[in-house]
Amino acid sequence: MKITSWYIRLFFCLIPLLSFTENEERKSTGSKTAYRELPSIFIMDKGAKPVQSLYSFFYKYNLEADSAFLINLIRTYIKEAELEGINYEVAFCQMCLETGFLRFSGSVSRFQNNFCGLGAVNAATAGDWFNSVEEGVRAHIQHLKAYASVEPVKTELVDKRFHKVRRGLAFTIFDLAGRWAMDPHYGSKISYLLKRLYEE
Repeated sequence: MKITSWYIRLFFCLIPLLSFTENEERKSTGSKTAYRELPSIFIMDKGAKPVQSLYSFFYKYNLEADSAFLINLIRTYIKEAELEGINYEVAFCQMCLETGFLRFSGSVSRFQNNFCGLGAVNAATAGDWFNSVEEGVRAHIQHLKAYASVEPVKTELVDKRFHKVRRGLAFTIFDLAGRWAMDPHYGSKISYLLKRLYEE
């Protein structure tokens, strides 16, 4: 009886330790957690980096961007992404990739408020237009949610292509290759930018 009681006590003492180890492993792999040392590859997730880190990361690639515009853009991404449960770090890095860090050297112009190439299926297609920065960011976040979840959006639907997406097929950034973009290295390019962001 004494030996049995000792084993029971030992078991209950180990439960918190096992839970702690599991949580630490999640942090080390960049899995779903509010605080991370490594970036998360999940689209439906929480961002962890503050505004200043996103701002400093961006300026490593484009020193000519308007500072006030960039701050507003970052805050809008964080706000809209958190409303829908989207990882704003993924969305922001995807924006940087799609726009060439707001240089807009492709078929989409800076006046379209289209930060993710929505509707720009080839070099000759300009893509969708949005009335404001906020609307353009919201469309981007909603389109990511269309791919990553089967849940409805919580904000007014502004993504004209939302219902054209086959829902819930892209849980990570790597699942976007061949869906969001035909580039087989599309997810790896976003992953590279996320890693650079986490160097801040």
